[in-house]
Amino acid sequence: MTLDDPNHVLTPSQLNTLARDLLEGAFPLVWIEAELGNVARPSSGHLYFTLKDARAQVRCAMFKPKSSWLKFVPREGMHVLARGRLTLYEARGEYQMVLDHMEEAGEGALRRAFDELKARLQAEGLFDDARKRPLPALPSRIGVITSPSGAAVRDVLSVLARRFPLVEAEVLPVPVQGATAAAQITRMLQRAAASNRYDVLVLARGGGSLEDLWAFNDEHLARAIAACEVPVVSAVGHETDFSLADFAADIRAPTPSVAAELLVPDREDLGRHVRAIGARLVNLQTQHLRQAMQRADRAALRLNALRPQARLDLLRRRQAEALRRLAAAWRQRLGHEQARLRHAEAILRISHPQRRIARLRERLAAISQRPQAAIARRLGNDALALRGLARSLEAISPLATVARGYAIVQHEDGRLVRSVLDATPGDRLDVRLADGRLQVRVETR
Repeated sequence: MTLDDPNHVLTPSQLNTLARDLLEGAFPLVWIEAELGNVARPSSGHLYFTLKDARAQVRCAMFKPKSSWLKFVPREGMHVLARGRLTLYEARGEYQMVLDHMEEAGEGALRRAFDELKARLQAEGLFDDARKRPLPALPSRIGVITSPSGAAVRDVLSVLARRFPLVEAEVLPVPVQGATAAAQITRMLQRAAASNRYDVLVLARGGGSLEDLWAFNDEHLARAIAACEVPVVSAVGHETDFSLADFAADIRAPTPSVAAELLVPDREDLGRHVRAIGARLVNLQTQHLRQAMQRADRAALRLNALRPQARLDLLRRRQAEALRRLAAAWRQRLGHEQARLRHAEAILRISHPQRRIARLRERLAAISQRPQAAIARRLGNDALALRGLARSLEAISPLATVARGYAIVQHEDGRLVRSVLDATPGDRLDVRLADGRLQVRVETR
C-alpha cells in the first residue's frame, strides 16, 4: 500500500491503523508531568483519565494489573509524573497514551535523590551492620527526639508507661517536617549524645509521604546518627516507610510504638522473671542452709568424738589393736625362724664333723687297701715283664755267645775288632771270655 497513489482509497480503519503504526514507531517511551483529570476506574480494574496542563490535554489509559500496583489513589487535580507510549485508539480515531508507571509528581524526583544518596552512603560503609551497637538491656533514661505535639510522642510515652513505668523518658522537642527540620534534628541528636544523660536515643515521627519524611533523609543527619556514641533507634513513619535514618540507626523500628516495646521489657514479664529468680534464690539459700546445717552436725559429731576421754579411749583401742597385730606378726615371724632353725639343725646333723670324719676314715680304709693290691699286681706284672726281658736280653747278649766258647776282642779304647784288618801288629787288645779278660798283643796277622 502506498500513500502517494492518488487513485488508492483508504477506509477509516485502514487510515487509523496506518496512523497508529506511524505514531507508535515515531515516539519512544516518554515521561510526562501533568495534572490528572476525568479520572475513571470501571469494574474491569482499568484506569482511564486525562493528563492536562493549562493549554492542552492527552487521553490516557492504565490497564490492570499495573493500575493496581499504584502506591497512591489517583484523584482529580493531583499532579503526577507518568511514563508510557503513544498509540491511537482506532475505534474512535483518537490518539492516547498507555501508561506503565505513574507516581505523584515531586515524589519521583525525591525518590531518585533518595536512591542515589542511599547508594553513595552504603558504598562508604555507613550502613554496615558491623559498626552498629546493641541496645542496653534495661535503660534507665531514654531521650525521645520528636515533635512534642505529634501522635508519635504520645505512642512512645504511652507504651513506655504501660510496659515499664520505672524508665525515665525525656522528650527532646524538634520539628519533624519542613526546610529546617533536618538541621534541628541533627543538632539535638549531637547535644543529647554529648550530654551523657541517655542510655539510648529514639528518632520518632508518624507516617506520611516521602516529601513529609524528607527531613530524615538528610545526609548530615545520617552521618550524625552513624557517629553517635549512644545507641540510636529510628522509628520514622509506618512499617512500609524507609528513610536514611533507618539504615544509619543501630535499630530500625517499624513504628514509634514498636520502638518503645523494643527498648523496655514488659513489667508483667519482668515481674514473672524477677519472681522466678527470687524463687530460685530462695531454693539456693535453703539448699545452702541445709548443707551448712549438715556440715555443722558432722562437725559437732566429730567434736564430741574427739573429747579428751574419748580420744584416750580411742588411742587405747588403737594401741591394743596395734599390740595384737604386733604379737601376731611376732609369733608368725618366730614360727618361721624356728622352722628355719630346725631345717638348719637337720642340715648340721647331716654335715657334723664327726660323722664326716667317720665317713672319711671308712673311705680312707677302703682306699688304702687298693694301692697295696695295685702295687702288688704291678710288681708281679713288672717281674714277669722283667723276666721276659731278661730272657730276651740273654738270648741276644754277647756274653751268652761268649759262654758258648766265643770271645769279644776290643781295642784299649773300646773299639771292637771284627776283622783281622781292624788290628795291626803291635796293637794291644782286650779279649773278654766267659770267665774273665786277657790282655794280648798282636804279633802278626
